[in-house]
Amino acid sequence: MAVSKHLQDKLSLLPDQPGCYIMKDEKGKILYVGKAKVLKNRVRSYFTGVHNNKTTRLVSHIRDFEYIVTGSEKEALLLEINLIKKHRPPFNIMFMDDKMYPYIEVSGEKDFQVRISRKPNNKKSRYFGPYPSSSSAYEMVKLVNQIFPIRKCRHLGRQECLYYHMHQCLAPCVRETDPKVQAAIKSDVVRFLKGDMEDVLKSLRAKMQAAAEELQFERAKELRDQILHIEHIKEKQSIDFSDRTSRDVFGYYEDKGYISFYGFFIRDGKLLERTLSITPIYEDVEEAFISFIVQYYASNTKPKEILVPKGTDIQALENALDVKVRIPERGEKKKLVDLVVKNAREAHDQKFQLLYKKDKELDMAMQHLSRIIGRPVHTIESFDNSHIQGTNNVSALVVFEDGRPNKAQYRHYQLGEYRSDIDSMKEVVYRRYFRLLREGKPMPDVLIVDGGAAQINAAKSVRDELMLDLPIAGLVKDERHSTRALMLEDLEEVPLNKEDPLFFMLTRLQDEVHRFAIDYHRKLRSKGMTRSILDEVSGIGDVRKKEIMKHFKSMKALKEATIEQIGEVVPLDVARRLYDRLHPAD
Repeated sequence: MAVSKHLQDKLSLLPDQPGCYIMKDEKGKILYVGKAKVLKNRVRSYFTGVHNNKTTRLVSHIRDFEYIVTGSEKEALLLEINLIKKHRPPFNIMFMDDKMYPYIEVSGEKDFQVRISRKPNNKKSRYFGPYPSSSSAYEMVKLVNQIFPIRKCRHLGRQECLYYHMHQCLAPCVRETDPKVQAAIKSDVVRFLKGDMEDVLKSLRAKMQAAAEELQFERAKELRDQILHIEHIKEKQSIDFSDRTSRDVFGYYEDKGYISFYGFFIRDGKLLERTLSITPIYEDVEEAFISFIVQYYASNTKPKEILVPKGTDIQALENALDVKVRIPERGEKKKLVDLVVKNAREAHDQKFQLLYKKDKELDMAMQHLSRIIGRPVHTIESFDNSHIQGTNNVSALVVFEDGRPNKAQYRHYQLGEYRSDIDSMKEVVYRRYFRLLREGKPMPDVLIVDGGAAQINAAKSVRDELMLDLPIAGLVKDERHSTRALMLEDLEEVPLNKEDPLFFMLTRLQDEVHRFAIDYHRKLRSKGMTRSILDEVSGIGDVRKKEIMKHFKSMKALKEATIEQIGEVVPLDVARRLYDRLHPAD
């Protein structure tokens, strides 16, 4: 690649200091963020020598760069993580799930609860986790609440609920519970969550046997399912360390331009969960591994100890995380690290072909689209409008970058009074691109509308009014409502072969924007329905409305609830009035 005069001039000014560099494309969009011990050497290396295919692809997009000098490598690493989190560059290794992993909380009240918590900050509660798999945490909480007679309701009602009659609760809402009994139950729950499950299994097996002898086969089956579930959990937690130290173990495997990360998470001596990420790699393998681990702990609690394979820069990790990082040389810890690396390699081999095929097909689809449009295409935007008989007139925007959805860029629009689909298209296109112009943000490479000539012409009229350089195309459907062609802005149709990767990519784009618009429309309708019904019931204000919908999740579930179930959330007299309003013909 020939280096432009602009880049050559900037390369000559690079300092001999540590820092971060930010690579940009021709539109000023951030492509990649990196760190360096010596900025001059690191940044220049991108534009000299021979690179692998992945790095060559990154360099081919670079038209400019910036850099930030830092006082140390540690500062550079932390700044790199913050910049990655803020800008989410497409060529960086990213820890994709930036949410806090869930904990299981045993609350501190006398009549305690066992529930999911994302923020372990209540000093009176006891926490177990984090659980990298949310489903595992929820299943464990469900199991604990089935096995132990503990409080289920967040807000105590005025009479016993169904759980009391099922012997799954002591009804603290109406009965004074013995503190010694509650303390014993709590102790059993804590032991169970720590992994000591033998007493519970013994009790469940006895109950199952008794139920079978009394011909209560459905109850026996329920108990058998609980036993199998617990045994499955025990099997997953087979690694046992006697020192009970909380430790995480990370490993990786890189091959053919892709890298797989694998992790074990050990708490109280038990293996809680395993996690995996596989992604294309455009940077140094060791730096990608360190970046991945530091990003993980940016939003998750750190353990007492981290184990990593030989060759890892443990000093960089310790400086960034302030945690003891070890490379074990022998013993059980060394076996554990070897096992993580082995898992990373096996998972990589299993998933590589599928991911490689998907990447290759997306590249082919984007190249084909670029040839059709007549210019390079990386960013696609698409709108879809939704309404019912003119009400709740809304539009949705989805953004695809290099063939993949960028959900952080999705947008919803509430439109004005419905007049026609053409007017709705004009309004949303104007609002979107006038705002991008006003804020000086980059335009997409192409706008694809969900429709034919009428929708294209509507979008073109707004584009021309705003004097934008923005190609426009539309997706044309056949009589079966399937995508059959891409219509260009001169209304020429380009047929789409159903074996062509471009067909699958555009179909996914069309399905995604339609789903996003319908979901938003349904949400607004549901909100209107909730407002119209709950606001009509005496005794229900904003706080109780939120509690009701948080508990029942949907109007359908609320309508199916009994008075007693509604009474778990609001006073019984209010529950009766709400039930009567929901069932006027009963």
